[in-house]
Amino acid sequence: MTTTNATSAAGLTANLSSITTTAQAKAAQAAASAQAGQAMGKDAFLKLFTTQLQNQNPLDPMDNTAFVSQLAQFSQLEATTNMSDSLNQLVSTLKGSSLTTSAALIGHQVAAPGAPAVLSGGNPVSAVLDLPSGADSVVVTVNGPDGTKVRTLTLSSQPVGLANVTWDGRDDKGDALPNGNYTLSATVTNAGQKSAGKIGPLTTVKSVSNSATSNDPVLGVDGGANVNFSSIMQVAY
Repeated sequence: MTTTNATSAAGLTANLSSITTTAQAKAAQAAASAQAGQAMGKDAFLKLFTTQLQNQNPLDPMDNTAFVSQLAQFSQLEATTNMSDSLNQLVSTLKGSSLTTSAALIGHQVAAPGAPAVLSGGNPVSAVLDLPSGADSVVVTVNGPDGTKVRTLTLSSQPVGLANVTWDGRDDKGDALPNGNYTLSATVTNAGQKSAGKIGPLTTVKSVSNSATSNDPVLGVDGGANVNFSSIMQVAY
């Protein structure tokens, strides 16, 4: 829009150069020159256009073609501005709708990558693994709060879709681990090729808030972590 507005201002400046040199016309021409290198809003465009009409030479009026062209430019500017306002309103409406929708998840469990695997009271920790191409085998690694590997889980061949993973809260020696936030990661093997798997621990949604940088609501979950609404893999009611 900035390029179109600047071009429009430059065209009006050229037309003003043929106007009789009254004090008001000179002022209008100076204003047009100042606007030429800047973005011009519809109000400034209309004011400049009106000033041009008021100060045109009666003996040499504006060419009809130029007059129609400038009207068309103003109409285009008006339409573009209105469209931008409408889109901003739509974005605001959708943002409020997303927040309302995600608020229904409070108190429910969701599987979200990046959420901590919260071990509490010795209860097993469940997670969901996304396997869009299936897997010949999967290795799930559990890291402790300090980042140290504490448990390795091996899954056999898995079909395409979501696979459920359960960790009993014990280390590789079978000893129960203390409560805390643990981290899960997965390595998927398919046709001899290994790749990182997308795994999301099941966690309870505690709060919902708007994001300061996008229209994606932010969910506050167990362990004091935040995850994006769009990252949810599964909802458990």
